[in-house]
Amino acid sequence: MLLELVLLFFAGVFGGVLNSVAGGGSFITFPALMAAGVAPITANATNTFASCAGYLSGVFALRRELAGHRSELPRLVGISLLGGIAGAWLLLQTPEAVFREAIPWLLLFATVLFIYGGRINRRLKALAAGHRHASAAGAIFLAGLLLAVCVYGGFFNAGLGIITLSYLALAGHTDINAMNGLKLVVSTAVSLIAIVLFIANGAIAWYEGTIVLAGTLVGGYAAAHVSRSLPQHHVRHFVIVASIAITAYFFYATYLSAGSTVS
Repeated sequence: MLLELVLLFFAGVFGGVLNSVAGGGSFITFPALMAAGVAPITANATNTFASCAGYLSGVFALRRELAGHRSELPRLVGISLLGGIAGAWLLLQTPEAVFREAIPWLLLFATVLFIYGGRINRRLKALAAGHRHASAAGAIFLAGLLLAVCVYGGFFNAGLGIITLSYLALAGHTDINAMNGLKLVVSTAVSLIAIVLFIANGAIAWYEGTIVLAGTLVGGYAAAHVSRSLPQHHVRHFVIVASIAITAYFFYATYLSAGSTVS
């Protein structure tokens, strides 16, 4: 029990540091919850709960950057709430065995996004630069795209921030600080409404989730003080290597290991 507590806490600390510096903390916290014996769907819901505090603190930290986008926030929050609850509902309707088999593919998708997200965002910014005045059809398309992003976030939290940044780039945003703030607003709204549904359905492992949450708060606070001295490209490379290794492990454990079980 003590070893499990230490594993979860330090996974939270490490995940909090990664989220503050380079992103990708869910590649650590989600597998740690499963390694502690939490069932896959419950681990996913619990990971959303444990990550939400970091989103909220990030929104508060970037409140000045968000001040210039107040008129945009109601639409973003409304679509995020709708997509988040739809994604969480889909997760809760998914059989445990089906979700277990989907985990490697979801991790692979999130890994590819983490590796190539920067390039995708740069290309989308270039595309959006020449189309700043979207037509009505374009506005509907963007709203539908954001809804799809938020459904994904309600279903599986890992990679949500990267996908949201890609959406914001396509929508014509160029200020990275404002984009990070808007990304966190979307992530917060998606997570909060998903957590409400998870709580109503008893899908959160409170003991394990609270330990991870405490770790993420410690890690995020520590990273805020040392982030300037950390070489972000090295941290990013570590996240890439770790995410590839974890994804490969889940593919092996799900499809190749005897009995197709994940410890």
